[in-house]
Amino acid sequence: MKKLMMACLILACLNVNAQVIIKEMADPHPTPSEVWNNVSTTGFGWGTIDTKYKIDDVPSLAKSQALYGWRGERVHAQAVLVAPEAVTSFKFKVSDLKSGKNVIPSSAIDRYFETYVMGEVEFKGETSLRPDRLIKIEEMQVPARTVRPVWITVNIPRDAAPGKYKGSITANCDGKVMTLPFSLEVGKKVLPEPKDWKFHLDLWQNPYAVARYFNVPLWSEEHFNRMRPIMEHLASAGQKVITTSIFQHPWNSQTEDPFESMVGKFKGLDGTWRYDYTVFDRWVEFMMSCGITQQIDCYSILPWHLTFEYFDTALNCTVTKKMEPGSKEYEDYLLPFLTDFAKHLKAKGWFERTCIAMDERPKDLLEHAYAIVYKAEKNFKIEGAVNYFGPEVAERMYDISFLFREALLTPEQLSSHLAKGNKVTIYTCCNPQRPNTFIDSNPSESAFLGWFTASVGYSGYLRWAYNSWVKDPCLDARFRTWRAGDCYLVYPDGTSIRMERLIEGIQDYEKIRILRESLDARKTALLDAQLLKFQQIDWDTVSDSEVSKLVNDSKALIRSFEK
Repeated sequence: MKKLMMACLILACLNVNAQVIIKEMADPHPTPSEVWNNVSTTGFGWGTIDTKYKIDDVPSLAKSQALYGWRGERVHAQAVLVAPEAVTSFKFKVSDLKSGKNVIPSSAIDRYFETYVMGEVEFKGETSLRPDRLIKIEEMQVPARTVRPVWITVNIPRDAAPGKYKGSITANCDGKVMTLPFSLEVGKKVLPEPKDWKFHLDLWQNPYAVARYFNVPLWSEEHFNRMRPIMEHLASAGQKVITTSIFQHPWNSQTEDPFESMVGKFKGLDGTWRYDYTVFDRWVEFMMSCGITQQIDCYSILPWHLTFEYFDTALNCTVTKKMEPGSKEYEDYLLPFLTDFAKHLKAKGWFERTCIAMDERPKDLLEHAYAIVYKAEKNFKIEGAVNYFGPEVAERMYDISFLFREALLTPEQLSSHLAKGNKVTIYTCCNPQRPNTFIDSNPSESAFLGWFTASVGYSGYLRWAYNSWVKDPCLDARFRTWRAGDCYLVYPDGTSIRMERLIEGIQDYEKIRILRESLDARKTALLDAQLLKFQQIDWDTVSDSEVSKLVNDSKALIRSFEK
């Protein structure tokens, strides 16, 4: 079994310049070394973004690559270095892309090295080392008899001239230079900026994880500086929602870094209440400055433990009490807060975009919560993820999310809900096993989610964890409770294959929406028939290659509509 691999690298990612050690764990299931017996020279070839290449296996690669995208779209490609002998310095660069006199500069192309992170196959306890982390660094060491994938993202300028562009990617391995050609066809249509995408993306942010990982004081300037590139990347994915925690540990401390309350609650000597919104306001203002402005979700007046905290001036200490929804104590605690909160939100100009959020709560508890919310302010909006369907629940929710393949609304119910300007999304979490965005998930499953959302006519997608990092997320994604990768989609120093493929599916959702406006009846019927296939998959039997083929065939179909 291979030893732990380390390389001294200069980190040039997310505006951080510091020498770091890139660590990777040993492959727990090494490929028989015999596969390398006939590999004598270092090679470099194009792979497919539908595959996560095993670190010590010899893949089949191509010598050319053809990409396609709209103006304003981000498109990806993956190349792989095959190293039978150790490489001390592996660097790579991408040329400008040229179409006659038209040029897409290399500065529009993001270059990433991929690093391997420990995951697991389903919940069977079988570990699995997979490439997932994408980081911007200048070079890597590559041990003998291993591969090293690299990833490029072409950010097609919105003012790029349509046409077929040609360029190349060049690897330099200890002075040995290998060049691969590739092409990019730029279509005539333009994808709007992410802030204008209609897809309702709701990935929950965890600021507390950032403070812990970088060991900086919570809510300090350094904390916000560390968070900015992470949250700006989220904005570039079309994120619409700011996640706030207005009560302590709304999800019962289910993550490595629990969510604390962003609102201080103080009971005076005379029994009156005072509230401190300093942290809440600063967090919301910061997220808006990152480009996420549409919705503020406030969790949760129904925390899983039903335990609430406040500082009692008379006792000079923090009081923690369990309060049952429906009780007088629960109402006496929540009603003055929600009433004051509504006034504060209105003063800030945020009331119309704010939702009181309640996640996966039983119907009986929701009924008690609704009563207090509307008693405090009848125009409050409600948001929530539910794993069941009930009209009495859905009708009260402005933004409602259903677990994938569970409790889908009928077409009539969906039309009624959306006609009111409401949102309906799907969500995945620790379930289902497929499709999902785990470390070991087929990369196509991330893109599949955008297509499935389009097929059922929903507004978007929710996931409970954008960056709830485990102890060492860059090395080992496994967690004590959830499947590896469930807790986060990006890394402290970069993005991931899973995140970039999710954005790909969101872009496809937008393209479908735009194309529908001009399709004739025949093409509309073809599109509807193709989208229906996303609902008909038997996930117990479908292969990874079949999922990839469905996504790729569907992309080819909508491309044909553009001609």
